[in-house]
Amino acid sequence: MERVRVFDTTLRDGEQSPGISLNLKEKVEIAEQLSRLGVDVIEAGFPIASHGELQAVKAIASRVQGPTIAGLARVEPGDIDRAAEAVGPSQRPRIHTFIATSAIHMKAKLRMSPDEVVRAAASGVARARNHVKDVEFSCEDATRSDPEFLALVYRAAAAAGATTLNLPDTVGYALPKEFAALLEFLMQELDREVTWSVHTHDDLGLAVANALAGIEAGARQVEVAVNGIGERAGNCALEEVVMALHTRAGQGIDTGTRTQEIARTSRLVSMLTGYSVPPNKAIVGANAFAHEAGIHQHGVMVERTTYEIMDPVDIGLEGSRLVLGKHSGRHAFVDALGKLGFNLNPGDAEKAFARFKELADRKIRITDVDLEAI
Repeated sequence: MERVRVFDTTLRDGEQSPGISLNLKEKVEIAEQLSRLGVDVIEAGFPIASHGELQAVKAIASRVQGPTIAGLARVEPGDIDRAAEAVGPSQRPRIHTFIATSAIHMKAKLRMSPDEVVRAAASGVARARNHVKDVEFSCEDATRSDPEFLALVYRAAAAAGATTLNLPDTVGYALPKEFAALLEFLMQELDREVTWSVHTHDDLGLAVANALAGIEAGARQVEVAVNGIGERAGNCALEEVVMALHTRAGQGIDTGTRTQEIARTSRLVSMLTGYSVPPNKAIVGANAFAHEAGIHQHGVMVERTTYEIMDPVDIGLEGSRLVLGKHSGRHAFVDALGKLGFNLNPGDAEKAFARFKELADRKIRITDVDLEAI
């Protein structure tokens, strides 16, 4: 079984979601839970952003054991030195440095020529390597960059000492096939002993699909955020990638995370960020393992795997949920009555079921109190 490293950016890219502002205590609490979940890398923040951010990354680097602790930095000397200070206390420090490589970014934002970008990338990585052995490098807006130029920049970064090369779909523009093809091209062009990573965004709803395509193409690190939070439409959701690889284990790739901690991690992040999880969210949504339709309920009662491809216990839940409503059938209704201690004969059960159906047409959810009244 091949191993893909999980690089969690909930505390950096995830916190960049509009309206989220975590304090030091909250960031440490989430980082400790991420460690229990078993992620490989925690990107704890962007230390140059503020004094508070610097202190939060330092605290995580000091207190959280196990994962590599990374700090983000532009290729500018001040950013890199601040990141080095922040992650220094960690047993496994990493500096993640980046520069934009698309034509629009170089012209409108950086106001730098391609040659200047290549030199800046190499210089930034070399400076980071003077501080730590583990350096990750990213080409911001890579999927809208010229592939030949990308290869040139990544080659310069690798020569300067980058140990992980990350391919970001910064604005969620890529389609899975073209994303995989771009990664394959870059891996062939460089032919170096580095770890390739993918970082995807959900602007077109393809973050997870693109990440999985990247992994299939050879990436051995995937960058994710809990509940898929992040800039704009969000990042690749940790729980979805992890469970996709876990459920489709026949692909021969796994993350090694402790999946039973997923539900707890999701709830913690939701509570501390104030971002609620949509009920229909894959893996961690309230309805992910809930069944209301009668045919589905009967199937799950007889054999859970008729309508569930994952065991809810595997993500830390107690089990499936049968929801009584107007789509429910007799089997689920009788089962619910039995759990409440009502064992009716067939005639009484049929009369009770008719009353239940009448009530269900008027009420969205039927409670235990409703059943007792029936």
